Amino acid sequence: MSCTSEYASQLRARGFRMTSQRLAILHALRHAETHLSPREVYIQAKQELPGLTEPTVYRTLEFLAENGLARTSQTGNGHLRYQIAGNDHHHIVCRICGDEMEVDHALLERLYHKLESDSGYMRIDSHMTFFGVCPQCQ
Repeated sequence: MSCTSEYASQLRARGFRMTSQRLAILHALRHAETHLSPREVYIQAKQELPGLTEPTVYRTLEFLAENGLARTSQTGNGHLRYQIAGNDHHHIVCRICGDEMEVDHALLERLYHKLESDSGYMRIDSHMTFFGVCPQCQ
């Protein structure tokens, strides 16, 4: 399935249209092997859409995150990174070497349900980063 057909219907359902900028950015996120910084998204998307500007990438990433098509995560240095929505997971980062591993969201689902039932909040959504010391650095 192409990025256009996959995401255009989701945007239309929210009352938005698929622009060439949104498509290039979604394509970069969808085919990335990892989370991308806004700068990395810009570099990749600019290959597909040469006239793309960096401020447009920042605004579009915010738009996509607000509309549930992209997810944000904070790195240990406080910078935002982006990924395509849908692959719910979290991270554990080594405080010493910076090595990182993904943690499946299913491990935390009971905690999320408890938070919702105790707080009254609905659809709690987050991308957690845990910090520890990896086996090689221990």
